[in-house]
This record gives sequence, C-alpha cells and structure tokens, in this order.
Amino acid sequence: MKVLHLVHQYPPEFIGGVEHYTQSLARALVQRGWESAVFHRAYDVGMQLTLRRDGDVTVFAAGAGALAPTQRFLATWRQPTLLAHWRQVLARFQPDLVHVQHLMGLPTALLHDVSARRIPYLITLHDYWWQCANANLLTNYAEKACDGPRAYLNCTHCAIARAGTPSAWGAAPLLWPLMADRNRRLQPLLAHAAALLTPSEFVRRWYADHGAPTHLLRVAPLGVTPPARLPPHAGERNDDLRLLYLGGLAPNKGVHIVLEALRGVTGNLRFAIAGDASAQPGYAADLRRLADPRVTFLGRLTRQQVWEALAGADLVVVPSLWHETYCFAAHEALTAGVPVLASAMGALTEVIVDGVNGRLLPPGDPQAWQAAIQEYVAAPSRLDELRRGVAPSLHFTEHVAMIESTYHTILSHATP
Repeated sequence: MKVLHLVHQYPPEFIGGVEHYTQSLARALVQRGWESAVFHRAYDVGMQLTLRRDGDVTVFAAGAGALAPTQRFLATWRQPTLLAHWRQVLARFQPDLVHVQHLMGLPTALLHDVSARRIPYLITLHDYWWQCANANLLTNYAEKACDGPRAYLNCTHCAIARAGTPSAWGAAPLLWPLMADRNRRLQPLLAHAAALLTPSEFVRRWYADHGAPTHLLRVAPLGVTPPARLPPHAGERNDDLRLLYLGGLAPNKGVHIVLEALRGVTGNLRFAIAGDASAQPGYAADLRRLADPRVTFLGRLTRQQVWEALAGADLVVVPSLWHETYCFAAHEALTAGVPVLASAMGALTEVIVDGVNGRLLPPGDPQAWQAAIQEYVAAPSRLDELRRGVAPSLHFTEHVAMIESTYHTILSHATP
C-alpha cells in the first residue's frame, strides 16, 4: 500500500518537530512494508518539482518561490504552481492514502484534489494552526498565550504584528473578514478527513471545544526513540544540582524565566542550555546577557548528544509559555529517568504529575521557579522521591503501530 505524507517543510532544509516526526514516520512505515513518499514545499529548487530518495522514502520537493510571513498566510488561498506540482505527484505516485502533517504555506486546493480523486486522507493536528494562523496560540503583539479566535479581532492584531506594519493598527477591524474566511476554508477540510489525530488529550479537547468533529478526533501520542542502550547516568554530582534545558531558543519556550529565577538561587548548581541559537539570534543574545557563570550554552545537539546530556542531568526544565502539544524534551527526560520541572499548562499537565515525576510550576513566574530550584539545591536528596516516580514514555514503535492500525481501518472503509 502507498501512503503520501503532505508537509510544509522537510529535512535537511528544515529540522523542526513536525519535520523530524514526518521523516521518522515515513522511514518506519517503509520498514513495515509500506511504500512511503513525502510531498513538501521547498525553497532551494526554484520553481521546479524535484525527486530524491531519503533512504527508502521517495521525497517530492515542490518549488514555488520564497515566502515572507504575509505570503505564507495568503498561500492558503491560492498557489497555482504548487497545485500543478501536487497533481503531477498524485498522478505519478498514485497513493492509497494521504497523511497530512502540516498545511502551513500550502493551498487548501491540494486536499480538494485528493477528495476529487476519492483518496482518503487523515490529518495529524500537531499544533493549533487549523484555528490559529500563528500555530502556537501565542500572540505576536504581546507574546502571551491565547485561547483562539475572539471574533477574529485578536487574530487581525497578530497578522499586523507579524507583517511588521504597526502603523496599520487602526485598520485591524477591517481585516477580520479575511481571518474568518481563512478558518471557513479550513474547517471543511477537517470535517472531510477520515481521522483527526492529536498528540495529546489536551489538544484533542482543545479542538473539540473549538468546533472540530469530535467523532473524528483520536489521541495518538507521538512516542520517543531512545538509543538501544541508554548512556549510564553520570555518577556523583559533586554537590552541584545539574539543570538541563533541551529545545528551541525562542521567547515562547521561556528559558529566560529560568535565568531570571537563578539570580535569586544560592548554592551550588549548573545550568546547561541546549538549543539552536540561529533561529532567533536576538533572543539567544538576550539569554547570554541574562546568564551568570553557572550557565553553559551547548548549542544544537545530535540525537546521541541529547541522550548523553540527559545522562548528566538531575532535573530537566521545561518553562514553556505556550500550550505545548506534546513536548519531546519532557518525554525524553522521563525515558532517561530524569525528573522534570515544567510549566503547568498545555499537554505538560498530562506528562508531569506534580510531586511524583516532577513539579508543575506557574508559567512565567520567576519567583515560583526560584523557590522550586532552591528547594532541590538545598535538599538534593528530595530528588530521589521524584526519580522513584519516573517511568519511560511511549516508544515510537508503539506509536507507528497505532498509525498503521489507523491506516488499515481507514482503507477498509474507503469507497473504491
């Protein structure tokens, strides 16, 4: 059977959570006997459609020109070049099923074509993009968590801030019909899907509360892939509490909250920050200014280095300021046997049980984070209580089995 993954970006050009997941799933399905291909928008092939092999996965890279933020938003309505490439791929690959991973920067017409050819499709709702053009429920104008459209006026404020045209604030109410039309175009695509998968119960509930068809929503936790043998945990702490952050360096990740908290923490500790500084260099520079000599910046790590860093950590911190939909860092930490200090919001509240395998702390509150960190600096033996409550997260192979089962169910009900 043939499955075609539709995604906005793909490695090695882009390496984010959705991109890495799509690559991992496509490769794993090949190992289970599927013919697996990926279609993605590319920015380094001009306006051409190119084909390459990523191991045993066929990758179709569709060029349609560069995208500024406003153009990425408007691509939802019309992208004739991409649509032409897509039709070529459908005719050439002839998939039995299409798995939509992300549609940002891609036109809705791609899925209309799929339906017209009577090919079933399912969607993984990796984030909130199907309701929030920012995808992360975080406002551009205030960097604060949002719960979704409010008559679309808050959405227009975000659009103006993203476009970098603050002088147009007065025109915000005039843009709401455009924002409303965007969601009117997207919602039927959800309704016509064979299944809507979410990485957590939090995301399932959120979409259900915002109008997605509840009978189609299913939770499919993403799972993690530890090495065959986990690196041994580094032995003695030498009296230093070892904190570790793994993830993106962006304001919504809240790393600055921990750095502000550390200003008031006394005693021996070390804080290692692992993340790519190139995506938002201004924020990364702010973090360096906030850091004291106890803080080390590790840069971007390989997968093996991630597990080695976890082996040398006492606590992993996840100080997010947005509603995380899954959080690989938290799941990988637990799989490595490391307790987690996390913000009490989003899917993190499903992963961390306060006082059992970590602590849930108020997001954006440096004083609360300071108090929690100080507690474990002063009494490191209390970490043993948390370690006893840590259990490994779902393995990625179990997730792939869930996805494959979903595919078979969809295909068994597909109309020829």
